[in-house]
Amino acid sequence: MGFIRSRVKSEEDAEDIIQDVWYQLSAIVNSEPIEQTGAWLYRVAKNKIIDKHKKKKEALYEDSFNGEDEDVSDIRAMLLTEAKTPETEFIRNLFWGQLFRALNELPEEQKQVFIWQELDHMSFQDIAENTGANIQTLVSRKRYAVLHLRKRLKQLYKELNDY
Repeated sequence: MGFIRSRVKSEEDAEDIIQDVWYQLSAIVNSEPIEQTGAWLYRVAKNKIIDKHKKKKEALYEDSFNGEDEDVSDIRAMLLTEAKTPETEFIRNLFWGQLFRALNELPEEQKQVFIWQELDHMSFQDIAENTGANIQTLVSRKRYAVLHLRKRLKQLYKELNDY
């Protein structure tokens, strides 16, 4: 438990991981022998910790809006509405123009992963199979893209809030 606790942020995460490890141990113990139980437990715990970190990083870009103030969700609602008023069309065009300008500032690998994942709705697994890149590398590229886009689009959100 100490090994896990030192590598995750919360006690709840540590407890979830230890439960997963023990569940996996109980499932495998009857099917095949384990030569070095301690080493096996550490390896499984380490893999579960990595999986937990990956799951958090794989959150879709739209999830980054959760917990934001009402103004951001108002803008988001306006972008996603099917209404075609002059105001919504103006804001959509402004947003998409800024988004693609910001995307074009990124290195090609980061830009492509973001587009495939967010706009084409491809999973990291599918992207990895198509490109031959490691999933963790793809997650990292998308993270850098999201950080850049947040920074670049922050001013637009402020301007739209004043609008």
